[in-house]
Amino acid sequence: MLLAVLVLCSVVLWTHSYNSSEILPQSDFDLQQFTGEWYRVGWAYDHPLVIKYKSTFLVSRGHLIANEHGGANLTMWTMNSQKTCDVSSYMYKKTELPGAFTYFSQRHKIEKDITVVETNYTDYGVVLKYKNMNKEYTQLALYGRKPELPIELVEQFRSFALSIGFPEGAIVTPVILDPCPLPEPSNMTELLD
Repeated sequence: MLLAVLVLCSVVLWTHSYNSSEILPQSDFDLQQFTGEWYRVGWAYDHPLVIKYKSTFLVSRGHLIANEHGGANLTMWTMNSQKTCDVSSYMYKKTELPGAFTYFSQRHKIEKDITVVETNYTDYGVVLKYKNMNKEYTQLALYGRKPELPIELVEQFRSFALSIGFPEGAIVTPVILDPCPLPEPSNMTELLD
C-alpha cells in the first residue's frame, strides 16, 4: 500500500513538472534528511559514449554530507575500465531555493546547477543537472537508499527523462552493483577536504 502511495505521488509530481519550462526543486526539501548513503540506480545522459557503452555501467555508490555553509559535499565511488575505483567529489553551494545548488565542474570549466526534483528521503531521490544557467538539461539521475528500487519508480524515472528530451538510448538503469567499497564514515570528511 505504501508503495502504491509513493508511486501515485511520484506520478503527480513528475507530471506536474512536465508542464513547467523550468523544473523546480521539491518544495519542502530538507537537506539534513537527504544526507547519507545513496546508490545511483539510473541516469539519463545524452552523450555518445554513454549511449555506446550503456550496457557496461554499474550501480555506483555515493555519500552526501551537509556542510557548514548550507550546501553539501557529495563523494561518488565508481569502478573504471581498469577495474580500479575512481573517487569523484563535488562541493554543492546552496542557493536561495532549498533543493537547488550550484557547483563548478572541473571537467567542463563551468558552473552547473543541481536540482533535487523529488525525494521521499528514505527510498529515492531524483536529481537534475543543468549544463549552464540557461537550463539546458545534461543529466538526470535516480538515486536509491538501496541498490535496487521498485520497477514502478524506475519506469516513472524513464518516463520523466523522455518527457524532458532525453532519448531512450541515453537512459541507463544498470542492475549490477559497483564493487567499489565505501570508506568508513569517519573518513568521509577527510576525502572532501
